[in-house]
Amino acid sequence: MNLVLIQHKLKQLNWPMVIFTMLVFSLLIKLGFWQIERAFEKEQRQQRIKTLSQRNALSLEQILALKGLQDGINDLPIEVSGNFDADKVFLLDNQPDKGRLGYRVYQIIESNGAAILVNLGWVQGSIDRSVLPEILPVSGQHTMTGHVREIEVGIQLQAQNFTDSNWPLRVQQIEIDKFSQLINKKLLPFVVYLDKKESIGYKKNWQPIVMPPEKHRGYAFQWFSLALAWISLMIWAAIKMSKKDPS
Repeated sequence: MNLVLIQHKLKQLNWPMVIFTMLVFSLLIKLGFWQIERAFEKEQRQQRIKTLSQRNALSLEQILALKGLQDGINDLPIEVSGNFDADKVFLLDNQPDKGRLGYRVYQIIESNGAAILVNLGWVQGSIDRSVLPEILPVSGQHTMTGHVREIEVGIQLQAQNFTDSNWPLRVQQIEIDKFSQLINKKLLPFVVYLDKKESIGYKKNWQPIVMPPEKHRGYAFQWFSLALAWISLMIWAAIKMSKKDPS
């Protein structure tokens, strides 16, 4: 095939469709690699959690001293003592457990002048969305162990508005800054998730890693398969069109 014929073939290409095809292909490949990266991150966190689980629980002062280090404080074991505020209860909505919808219960504990949000566990909700579960708040002095979790606020379709707050308060996301404004008290920038052995609170069903690495790899395989199917389909379509137009 000489240069003139090649140039002629190139001019016959539907360039908008070629560009569109490559953009979709590149996006699918990118999504596949992103899932592989997520799997790697989850494996690293699993190893970190396994290592940290063998350490003794740290005090609140030790946790605060470690904040700012490269590895951060996420998943560190902690032992904290303080008094619970029984008047302020947060109910995190849309929390499933074995097919049942419910809430995660959060309360504030004050320890050495610091206010900390504590995840006390899961309770089942009512089919009637207007009915909140009956909660017996934790009160008084307690010493407990758990793990530190730094909360990342996800995408919200509508911002949470707490101007008219009734307790217990149903929330869609944990937002430390907004909660601090609501209670007129600065909360520390993390949540303590109680260990399953703790008797206070409710059902301890939380998982530090919701989606395991294997699932991310499965999604990566799906994206790569879609990319291969897409590019194969477009090549087949291009060949078929060229046969119809042999000029």
